Amino acid sequence: MNKTSQDFCFCSLALGKNYRALALELAKDLEKYSPNTTFLILTDRPDYFKDIANVTAFKHRPESIKFYHDKRFVIEKALSLFNTCIFLDADMRILEPVPNNLEWLPGITARTGSNIIKHNQGNNENIKAIDKVAKKLNLELERVKFVHEFLFVVKSDRGKELKFLKQWEIIGRYFELNGIYAGEGNAIGLAAAKADFPVRFDSVDRISFFKDRIERVRIKKGQVNAQEKSIYFEKQKQLEFPNQSIFEKILSKTNNRIGYLFRLVYLRVISLKNFNFYYR
Repeated sequence: MNKTSQDFCFCSLALGKNYRALALELAKDLEKYSPNTTFLILTDRPDYFKDIANVTAFKHRPESIKFYHDKRFVIEKALSLFNTCIFLDADMRILEPVPNNLEWLPGITARTGSNIIKHNQGNNENIKAIDKVAKKLNLELERVKFVHEFLFVVKSDRGKELKFLKQWEIIGRYFELNGIYAGEGNAIGLAAAKADFPVRFDSVDRISFFKDRIERVRIKKGQVNAQEKSIYFEKQKQLEFPNQSIFEKILSKTNNRIGYLFRLVYLRVISLKNFNFYYR
């Protein structure tokens, strides 16, 4: 498919009933506050979003063990259709109209991040894996950045974005083979460094949003009124952790376990194609 004339899109990953419900609320926010912008979603149930005019949903079968690294598929799909995409976690909310004059430089622009070593201080398991990956890729960790992945922008840069996505795939699998399933911001930073794909931090909130863990920090610092944001906390809790019967809990746990084992076997099989990188 050819890229559209639209400059950018929002995009997200929504797998499973709970995260589809959260993404639907985000979609409604974007329909209200950025009505002329496409919201691209990779999901297991595209039909779930059929009534939201601004959503373009694509069927996706998860590949990474606990879904975290499947965000790269979202970025890949978005950049096949747009020059720029703004990734949002499905559990975020948009609070005010999105400015229509947003501009971004080629590469990755993240709301926040740090040097990868600094971010992982005290986490010996992560540091050990990161150090091994860096040596395999001939990277100097002092120059590698960690990207907080709940909100970041990716803009095409003469094909470097494709190299970045390929490296993310390779690095993400390495972490998962070593039992590290979360912290995809480490893989993003390492992949960007290897692909020479620029990473910048921009702490100015150009888009007014709600993200639970960020909001708790703001509340602790006295930057926002906790009561004003309580409705968002309550709605998220209701959708992310709904009441379930014992049967629903057992079924959900069983399905999750089966999916986990299937993806783990697939990972171990496909990693054999690059045996030297993953096992030596």
